[in-house]
Amino acid sequence: MPRRHSSLATLRSIIATWEERKRFRWELKQMSKNNPHLIDDIGLTQRQVEAEIAKPFWQA
Repeated sequence: MPRRHSSLATLRSIIATWEERKRFRWELKQMSKNNPHLIDDIGLTQRQVEAEIAKPFWQA
């Protein structure tokens, strides 16, 4: 049973990471559209933002 609990905890952690990436990329996309000057403030180029936004949620 402990192994099953560990597997479930690992799965929850993976899903939480995916959700965090999805949310971050959505926020980055919104920032890029609505406040493009903020992209410079966080030290990214538009090309870097586009590359990050284009990644699937499972890719780091």
